Amino acid sequence: MKEEPAPSSQREPGRESDEAERRERVDSQQLLLAVSRLAASRRDLDALLAELVVLLQRSFRFDGLVVVLHDPVRREMVARFAGGSAVPAKHIVTPETDAAGLAWLTQQPIFVPNVEEETRFPDIIALARSYDTRSFCVFPLTSPVRRLGAFGFASREIDGFRDVDRRFLQQLTDEVALAVDNALHHESAAEAERRLRQEHDRLGMLLEINNALVSNVAPAALFDDIAVCLRRVVAHDLTALVIHDPERNGFEVAAVAFENTRAVRDGEFFPMDDDDNPATAAFRTGTPLRVGRDVIATLGARNRTLLADLGIESACLLPMSVRGRRVGTLIVGRLGGEPFSDDDVAILAAAAGQVALAVANARAFQEIAALRDKLTLEKVYLEDEIRSHYDFEEIVGESPALHAALAQAETVAPTSSTVLIRGETGTGKELIARAIHDMSPRKARTLVRLNCAAIPTGLLESELFGHERGAFTGAIAQKIGRFELADGGTLFLDEVGDIPLELQPKLLRVLQEHEFERLGSTRTKRADVRIVGATHRNLQEMVAAGTFRSDLFYRLNVFPIVLPPLRERREDIPRLVRYFVQKFARGMNKTIDTIPSDAMSALAAYDWPGNVRELENAIERAVILTTGSVLQVPVAELRSPSRAAPPTESTLEATEREAILTALRDSAWVIGGPAGAARRLGLKRTTLHSRMEKLGIVRPKA
Repeated sequence: MKEEPAPSSQREPGRESDEAERRERVDSQQLLLAVSRLAASRRDLDALLAELVVLLQRSFRFDGLVVVLHDPVRREMVARFAGGSAVPAKHIVTPETDAAGLAWLTQQPIFVPNVEEETRFPDIIALARSYDTRSFCVFPLTSPVRRLGAFGFASREIDGFRDVDRRFLQQLTDEVALAVDNALHHESAAEAERRLRQEHDRLGMLLEINNALVSNVAPAALFDDIAVCLRRVVAHDLTALVIHDPERNGFEVAAVAFENTRAVRDGEFFPMDDDDNPATAAFRTGTPLRVGRDVIATLGARNRTLLADLGIESACLLPMSVRGRRVGTLIVGRLGGEPFSDDDVAILAAAAGQVALAVANARAFQEIAALRDKLTLEKVYLEDEIRSHYDFEEIVGESPALHAALAQAETVAPTSSTVLIRGETGTGKELIARAIHDMSPRKARTLVRLNCAAIPTGLLESELFGHERGAFTGAIAQKIGRFELADGGTLFLDEVGDIPLELQPKLLRVLQEHEFERLGSTRTKRADVRIVGATHRNLQEMVAAGTFRSDLFYRLNVFPIVLPPLRERREDIPRLVRYFVQKFARGMNKTIDTIPSDAMSALAAYDWPGNVRELENAIERAVILTTGSVLQVPVAELRSPSRAAPPTESTLEATEREAILTALRDSAWVIGGPAGAARRLGLKRTTLHSRMEKLGIVRPKA
C-alpha cells in the first residue's frame, strides 16, 4: 500500500531545505544550459546579448546588464552592450578608473551593495546615480584564451544581489565569456573578409588605372579608361575632372563623362572665389566632401551645368594631390541620390591619387620634374648649411656659445678622460656624448647608454655591474652589466646626479680602479671603459647638501662641458627650424618650402624652456598641421612664461626631506617606537630607513 505524503506541518525542515537547494541547483544548471545553447545559435554579438537579457530576467531580478570590452589598441574599456534602463548605452573609461576596468585588471568580481556608500569609482558612481541605480556587481569576462572585459548587473534596490549565488553568477559569466569570444571571432572574420574583398577591388582598380597610364598618352582616352575603372568599383553616373589653374586662380573643367557617354564640357572655367562651388571647398580643405540633393539644389548657375542640370542628386568631390601639391578635384555623382559610403570615399580617394598622377604627367610633367630637381638641390644645400664646421653631423648651430662647447668636445674626444656634460633638459647632451665617442679611438667599439633616473634604485646596481643567478629574488639567470658591455668602448651615464648615495662608492671604485664585482659574485672583473656623464642638476650644490659624494664628483668632473640653453643661442633657432621642417616633412611625405617670417620671428623670440627637444616637438606638430607648402605654426601658443631658476632638486624630494628632518628633530632622532619619527610620519621603520639613505640623511654627531 502506497504511503500518503506527510502533511506539510509534519515535514522535517532539513528535508525542505535540501529539496529547495536541489531545485535551485537544477534551475541554475538549466539556465546555464540555456545560455550555452543560445551562444551556439547566435553569431551576432548584439543579438546574442539582447536575447540573453530576456533569458536571464526570467531567472533572477536585475534592472540593467552591461558588457564592457577592452580595446587593446586604445587601452580603454568600451561598453559594447547595455540592456535595461538602469545602464547607459555608451560609456568609455580607462581601465584603472572604473569598476569594469578593475575587474578586468584584477580578474576578481566587484560588488557595490550601496552606491551611496561607495567611495571608489567616482565617475561610474555618478553615472549610476543618474540612472537611479542603487547597487551593482561586475565580473571579469574572460574566455580560456583571453581577457575580454567585464560583465555587470545593475539594480535599483540596495544590495540587490544579496540573494543571488555569487558562484552561480561567476559560472554564468564564464558561459557568457565563451559566447562573446565566439561572436567576436565571427565578427572579426566577417570584417576581415569584407576588408579583404574591398582591398582586392581597390587594388584591382588601381592596377587598371596604372595600366591605363602606361598604355594611353592622349588625355581624352586616358580619362575615358579611368572613368570606366571607377564606375566598375563604385557605381555612379557622372565622372568629372576639374584642374586648378594658379595663374587665373580658378578651375578649368578638363573632362566630363556622364553615364556611358562623354559630355562636352571641356574648357569651362570658374573662379576660385566661388564659395558656392563644392569643388572649391574640397580643394581648399584637402578632404573629401559629400553633398546631397539639398545642397545641389542651392548651387549657383555656373555649377548647375555639372550637377543640378544633369540631374545629379548625390555627389562626392575628392581633392587630387601629387607630392603634397593639390592639382584639382575629382567629382563623381549619382542620379538616384544614394549617398556615398565611407568605403566608397576611401576607394575613390585612392583613385584620386592615381588620377592626380595622370593629370600631372599629362599636363605638367616638365614642370614637376624641374621642381623636383630644384627641391633636391635645395635639400642638399640646406643639409650642408646646417652642419657646423666641427663636423658634428647631428648638431645644428653656428652660435659662439655652441661652438665653444663643440670645441671642448673635439679637444677631449681623442683622450680617454672622463667627461661631465652639464646643461638643461633638452639641450642635446646625448648628442655631444655620441659625438665624443665617434671622434675617439674607441669608436669601433660600443657606446652603451644608461639613464640612471629611469632605473629603479634596487635594480640600478644590477644594470651597472650585472648579477649572478640566484643573487636575489627573481635573478633566474646570469646577467651582464653595462660596464662589461662597454668594455673597450664608452659608457654614457645620463642623469648621473640621480644615482643613489649608497651606490656611489661602488661607482667611484670602478672609475678609479676599473674593477667591480657582479651582484652575488666574489670574482673581481676589470673593464676598460671611458665614462661620459650627463646631468641637468648642480652637482656642487648636491655635494654641499650631502646628497652627492664629493670624491665621486671630482672624479666625474675631470673635463666638464656646459651646453648653453637655446635661449642663449637664439641665432641657431632659424637653422634648427629649417632642419626639423625638412626632417619631418620627408618622414610625412610632405613638401614644405616656405616658413612665414612672422612665424620664424615668434619661434626665435620664444624662451624654449624645454630647449631643442621642445623646439623639435613644436616643429613636428606644425608639420602635422600643415596641409600645403607653407609651414603652419600655432604662433598663439608660443607665450614665454616667467622662468624661475631651475631648482637644485625636485620640489617633491625637497618637501619629503624637510618633513623627515622635522620628524627626526621632534623625536630626538628616535626612529622606531610609539614616539618615534616613523610613527609621526605614518611610515614603517624600514621604509623610513630606506628614504633616509636615499636622501642622504644621517644623524648629526653629538
